[in-house]
Amino acid sequence: MEWTLALNSTVSFLTSTNLQHYSGETGASYLAQVGVFMLLQFLSAATSLCAGVAIVRGLAAQSIQGLGNFYSDFVKSSTRILLPLSIITATFFLFNGVPMTFEEPERITSVEGREIVVSTGPVAAFLPIKELGSNGGGFFGTNCAHPFENPNFFTYIIHTIIVWLLPMSFIIFVGRYLNNKKFSRMLLGVMLMGFFVTCIPLVCGEISGNPKLSALGIDSSLANMEGKEVRFGTYYSSFYSAVNMIIPAGTITGMHDSYMPLSSIGMFIGMQVDAFFGGLGTGWINMFIYLIIATFIGSLMVGRTPELFGRKISTKEVQVAVLVNLSALAIPLLFSAIAVHVYLYVPEVVEWLSNTGPHGFTTIVYKYVSSMAGNGSGFEGLADNTPFWNLTTSVTMLAGRFIPIIGAFLIIGYLSAKKAVASSLGTLRVDSGIFGTLLFMVIMILTVMSMFIVFALGPVQEHLLMV
Repeated sequence: MEWTLALNSTVSFLTSTNLQHYSGETGASYLAQVGVFMLLQFLSAATSLCAGVAIVRGLAAQSIQGLGNFYSDFVKSSTRILLPLSIITATFFLFNGVPMTFEEPERITSVEGREIVVSTGPVAAFLPIKELGSNGGGFFGTNCAHPFENPNFFTYIIHTIIVWLLPMSFIIFVGRYLNNKKFSRMLLGVMLMGFFVTCIPLVCGEISGNPKLSALGIDSSLANMEGKEVRFGTYYSSFYSAVNMIIPAGTITGMHDSYMPLSSIGMFIGMQVDAFFGGLGTGWINMFIYLIIATFIGSLMVGRTPELFGRKISTKEVQVAVLVNLSALAIPLLFSAIAVHVYLYVPEVVEWLSNTGPHGFTTIVYKYVSSMAGNGSGFEGLADNTPFWNLTTSVTMLAGRFIPIIGAFLIIGYLSAKKAVASSLGTLRVDSGIFGTLLFMVIMILTVMSMFIVFALGPVQEHLLMV
């Protein structure tokens, strides 16, 4: 690998983003896939899980007791959760046709009489942690659309279940650890509402088909099948896409570049929020940031002192939370502006985009939003294996990974230094349905309003040009 590509790939797997500017079956050896990339997937997943647990532990503590032992949490996360589940899942994959071999790629003769090379490898071992750890990097370039990663509908179901499993379980753990199951039910309700907001427009946009094809009299009864894996069709491909937008694994069974313009709005919302379940550990951390903001706003609206689990929220905590939230928008837009400027005024890079106009703009912004959110998916209409894209997305991925974690630790440090007080009638209950509605509205307003210009210049404009 060229050094900027090697740097980008390392940062990508280290941050659980798994943004791949190479095709796995040709761009990396078996040793690199298993000994480097798969190892980093375990390390990054265990690290983010430890970070999430530390935040929960800080909320539950009644006094300054520290946030636990990272080494102990890391070993337990790896050996008691990630590794056992990966072994069980790999066995399911293995018995359903997913290859597990270190043999060289096979050369076979096709039906047309041509000799073709069929890549295999230790795929069954690679896939479980890809989903369980919210990683998403594919062993093959086409990810879960490849028949060796996703041979049949049963493996499709396994992929879908295990990518949900740990992020959803973590929210249940939060309620149990804080001894407030009602709080975890409230969070699950908010996250499920967020999933529906992301999923419904995405699926409906694909089922409605392409108006350009319908205008030509072409049968669109199968909806928008362009870029979809025919084994799963439009509905299941778009549903799988929605799942992997709210959970930043970013795995795909269809090419996002071929999705309808308005479908990408659901993708943007899922990635930008990154708290509707979100990644393993990091989804809770992002939701914690939104909790601070929503609690502060809600308490001031009803004239009560902002408190979260007995600790008063001051301006310091809110300032950190707002800065973290702003960085999630400002950094992708800053790099997008630089990329657009370079594309327009540097003639040598005109071959970056296979699509121009609003779709090209959406492609560029999507790249950086995906990198910042740790999602790693892309529109793929972009020639991104260049020093510019390798370096700028590396910076974006590092920022997206560590800014929320550092911000959350700062906030929990401030809160832990304060003495916990008992709840009173003047305390805003953060486990109620009313607060859940407020939290959901705060998340959507902060996300949709901040991304409104992007939606208007990209997906909405492209949609209006099509109808």
